[in-house]
Formats: sequence, C-alpha cells, structure tokens
Amino acid sequence: MKFGGTSVGDAAAFERVYRVVSSQIERRPVVVVSAMTKVTDALLEAFETAKKGDHAAAVAVLEPHFQRHVEVADALVSAKDDPSSKGVHGGETADADKRIRAPFEAELEFARSELSDLLMRVSRRSLPLQMLKDAIVSYGEQLSSRLLTEVLKAKGINARHADARRLIVTDDEYGAAQPLIDETNDLVRIELEPAIRQGEVPVMGGFIAGNRGGETTTLGRGGSDYSAAIVAAALGAGELQIWTDVTGVMTCDPRICGEARTIPVLSYEEAAELAYFGAKVLHPKTIKPAVDNNIPVRVCNTFEPDETGTMVLADSGEAPNKIKSIASKKNITILRITSARMLGAYGFMSAVFQIFDRHRTVIDVISTSEVSVALTLDATDSIDKLTAELSRLGDVEAEPGNAVICVVGEGLRASTGLASTVFSTIRDVNVSLISHGASSVNLTFVVKENDAPDVIRKLHNEFF
Repeated sequence: MKFGGTSVGDAAAFERVYRVVSSQIERRPVVVVSAMTKVTDALLEAFETAKKGDHAAAVAVLEPHFQRHVEVADALVSAKDDPSSKGVHGGETADADKRIRAPFEAELEFARSELSDLLMRVSRRSLPLQMLKDAIVSYGEQLSSRLLTEVLKAKGINARHADARRLIVTDDEYGAAQPLIDETNDLVRIELEPAIRQGEVPVMGGFIAGNRGGETTTLGRGGSDYSAAIVAAALGAGELQIWTDVTGVMTCDPRICGEARTIPVLSYEEAAELAYFGAKVLHPKTIKPAVDNNIPVRVCNTFEPDETGTMVLADSGEAPNKIKSIASKKNITILRITSARMLGAYGFMSAVFQIFDRHRTVIDVISTSEVSVALTLDATDSIDKLTAELSRLGDVEAEPGNAVICVVGEGLRASTGLASTVFSTIRDVNVSLISHGASSVNLTFVVKENDAPDVIRKLHNEFF
C-alpha cells in the first residue's frame, strides 16, 4: 500500500491512512509512504538557500514543517489510543503520552541536527552538491514514515519502521538512481518477510534508497510509486495499491468535462500512453516492476476508500466502444523541417534526431512526408538553439500554442471506422498533425490549444 503526499498532509489525513491500513490487516500489508505535502519543496528551497551561503535562512525554511509533524504526533500519538496504556489517568496520562511520543521526538531532533549539518556543508561546498541534495531531500520520507509508524503503533497496529535506504540498493546516479534489482530483492526479502510472518506491518519511506557505499540516493520522478512496485515485486505481493487523492484513472480530465468517470480496468500499455500524454495519476515506469511480475496495480482514493478505483493489469481486453480514455497535453510547439535533401535520401532523419539528442529534448509526436518532417515538443527552453541547428538541414518553421490529444484503448489500430468517428465528431476543428498506427492502443493528433477543451468534451460525449 503506497500513500502519496496528499494522503499524509495533516492529522486528519494520517487518521484516514490508519483506517485504510487497519481495514486490510488480514491481507498482510506493507506500507510505503511519501513525504507530507509541501515538505519536499521546502527541503529543496532550503538546499537552494544554503547554496547561496545563507545557512540560518535555510534552516528557518524547515521549521514550520517540523512543527506540522509535531502537530500530527500531538494529535494522534497519545495514550488514549494505545492499548498498552489502558487504565492510566490524570498525571499518568501525560507521562504515558511523553513515553509514547519519545521515539518520534528523538527522531525529529536527530533530523533537525542532521539537516542543519548537511545545509552547512552545502553552504561551504564541502561535498558534491548532488550527493548533499539527495541526503537533504530524503528527510521528507524519513520523517513521514517514522511518524506514520508511531501513529499506527499508538492505535494498536503492530507496525515496524523499515529504512528504505538499507533495502533498495542503487547505482551512484544521484537524483535519479537506478535500482540494482537482484541485490534489492535479497535485502527486501531478508528484512521484510520474517516481519510479515510475525504479523508486523512494515512501514517505509518511498523515493529514497542507498548506493552500495551507504550514501543516500533518490529514485527521481514518481519515486514513491517505484519504491512500492520494487518491494511488491520482491515479495510477490498479491496487489499493489497506489493511494492518492483521485479515484483511479478517469475517462478524461474531470476539470474539462464534468461527466468524466473512473475507468475500471486498464492495460499497462494503455496506462503508459495515458501517463505520457497528460494523465498524471501514474508514471508508467514506476509501476513496471509490479506489472512485469503480474502483480495487479490498483489506484485508490484515500478520501473515498470504499470506491473501487482503477486496476492496471498486463493485459485488460477491449472496451465495448474501443476507447478507454482521452488525455491531452498543452503548451505544445510544432516544428516543421522541409528540405529537398530528404527526397530519396537516407541518413536525414538520423541527422535530425542527433540534434535533438545533443539538446536532450524529447519528441512527442512525429509525422513525415517525402520532403518534410513535422514533430511536437513540450520543452521549449532550447527551441531557438534547436531551430538554429536544424536550419542547416532545411527550412524550419516553429508553431507554438498547440495541444496534443491522445485517444487510448485496446484494439484501436484494428478498429474499422473508429478514426472516421473521431474526426467526423470534430470536423469543425483544424487538425495540424496525426499519428496513428505506431501503437495499437493510441490515436494521437494535434489541435490549437484554445480548441482542446471543446475537442475533449465532444469526443467524451460521443464515446462515453
């Protein structure tokens, strides 16, 4: 069970997590938790402030967030919930509260001291900055997982904290470390399987790991989901639950179309396409270890725990209308490169891609003819440099202000007449670019950004 930052934002949120975990105790859960909301941002801000040499200001940034942890402990880690403290009253209750909170308060004081020291090292540049950054950012998950462990224990759950930095082993790529799966699997099994057999509930921080030298590393974007999937795969879990603030993956963005509803089942390929093209519930890379081991992934809502959510499986089968969801991505620029040198030539596309490779720029959609290539970018910070280099290959035209619309469903490529239905539904809208056939589950096209909400509503109305 992985709980995201919004699921542990305050005392009420921690209470909800307790209720969700306690309702599934018989299923022998392992809990992975993100940092409390806004804590990672505060740690990054402290790091940047310390980089400018202002150690005192960097430390001050974190104090309100330490206080948020204290408030949760004051509200939930108390003798009144602890079965071992039944029968105490009066002054004894205050003493019992102190005793129960002592482990977390000691951990918090240690974190304060360690972070102050790390931020001083940043301001003095006494160690590589990326190494220090990972160590600093990791405290969000370290504190939330320690706090959740104490909350669960105070409420009668036999929880035990497990340090993810000693379980998930990675390479030395700070900021986006790659797990060393065989070593990680061995450590996870050795550490967690005996605890689970003894009826304990392991609680660990997501996103954080350690290299072979024992230095703290982080797993990059979507890292907490990734941690949970790695642990689920190592243990052969029956299900991976991603607890967030939405009820699964929707048929489209509910902010655009109020009739959007939860999709019951998605294939991994469908989930990957939707995530890439704007559906932010799941990052496909992060759940891959679970999917590769045939572990179902369920997306659940902490705020509506009785709702079923979306199940992601290796293969999901077709929906009756072939379409599962409509995703979109804004702020898209179309680049068109036209050159007579393309005609009957080889190596031209290779030259184009090498330029994008040099500028580390990702291409979303691509379409070619005999003498031109059109492609879309959503990173526009290097557009001028790209255009200058590409102009050596041919005439380059940049057209900003577009949106990519992605229609996803199993069997789209083989469905007779489906593309006709899509484009006849939006026949009054100009379509700049179409990509169809590269994926069996995806029909992608580009429209002006201003037209995108209307296009999504029309398609949702037609298919759902």
